[in-house]
Amino acid sequence: MAAEPNALVEESPVLTLFRKEAYEAMLSRINLASAFKLTPVELREEIEKFISDFSQEKRVQITKREQIGIARELVDDMIGLGPLEVLLEDDTISDIVVNGPNQIYVERSGNMQLASVKFRDDSHLMQISQRIANRIGRRVDTSSPLCDARLPDGSRVNIVVPPIALDGASISIRKFSKKAVTLEKLAAFGSLTEEMVKVLQIASTCALNIIISGGTGSGKTTLLNALSQMIDPKERIVTCEDAAELRLQQPHVVRLESRPPNIEGKGEITIRDLVKNALRMRPDRLVIGEVRGSECIDMLQAMNTGHDGSMSTLHANKAKEAFFRLENMVAMSGFNLPSEIVRAQIAGAVDMIIQAERLHDGSRKITEIVEVTGVNERGDISYQHLFKFVPIGETAEHKVFGKFEACTDLPVFLDKAIIYGLDKELLAIMKTALQQNTQSNYDEYY
Repeated sequence: MAAEPNALVEESPVLTLFRKEAYEAMLSRINLASAFKLTPVELREEIEKFISDFSQEKRVQITKREQIGIARELVDDMIGLGPLEVLLEDDTISDIVVNGPNQIYVERSGNMQLASVKFRDDSHLMQISQRIANRIGRRVDTSSPLCDARLPDGSRVNIVVPPIALDGASISIRKFSKKAVTLEKLAAFGSLTEEMVKVLQIASTCALNIIISGGTGSGKTTLLNALSQMIDPKERIVTCEDAAELRLQQPHVVRLESRPPNIEGKGEITIRDLVKNALRMRPDRLVIGEVRGSECIDMLQAMNTGHDGSMSTLHANKAKEAFFRLENMVAMSGFNLPSEIVRAQIAGAVDMIIQAERLHDGSRKITEIVEVTGVNERGDISYQHLFKFVPIGETAEHKVFGKFEACTDLPVFLDKAIIYGLDKELLAIMKTALQQNTQSNYDEYY
């Protein structure tokens, strides 16, 4: 974890002026072409030496720590992402949002807080925005003010610049853990129980078609990555994403990424194009980073035609709403199908919906694990809860606590568990979970 420099210390006007003068002097005196041939470590050493000499020239007293800090900032400006670099290195930060040059917020443990670092001005922020876009062959300017990108570490970036952004360029960065997050780790964080972990492991092993539903920042992609670790390494997986952020650990993975149109409005490759092509690539499993529109019909058809074990995420606040979202997205695909046909298609394709939620205290929970059971007499999709999180109250520290309740009915995918020889294990897990229904984690607070 990297700490923010001078996070709680007010910088002196002398040091602020020196930093500005050093930056301007460096640009005029250093051969940038030669500098860019150096490694980041070598470049930093050269600039540290320059800062030391320049401080003597200007007769400004600066400490070794200040010298290193200024050198780092100059290097980050030259080859990195400016003041964002120190935040990207901080493993405790999960989100970074920039609202103009003077306001940068970070999320730690589910709570947003104002960071101490800033950009010099609007042009500095715009320069870094363009650098992010240029690194992946995209552009962001007044004629193309919106851009989705990713950083080398896989972090997802959205950039909005004027004239769309009225108060200066806005950058939103969703960071991803450098270490693979497992279901067991999520259970240790309190997001779900050990019994839920085992059921999800069996569901993934049994090649159930799974949709992960949730709001923004609820942990859908993290959960999808964790679930994918249960896939047999022998299986061929094809992923389709807007911005590649999935980190599947299997050896046989083909990653596809969409592409926006160029400045002439040509060359666009949509998620739907990727899904259609993926089906021609002999995938055992299809994984779509997020289903948002017309590609939904192609995903459902894939799930209904032998690509068992496929997975995706979508935005919905409750598991029940996820069914409505799927139905609406099928309508967006241009197929004028009766509602009962669409619902039958969804019920035949999707086996399970996992609802992820970010609670008001910043914690993330798996609030529902829903199993699709078919279509009822009214033509609606029927389902049952395998598990459901029931909130009970708050602690004095405003932390939400509650219990995870298990369903009393037998899992519908028990027949698939039999094929994989996991039926007895599944029943034993559900039996244990039922016995714990009367228990909850609120007892420790009283």
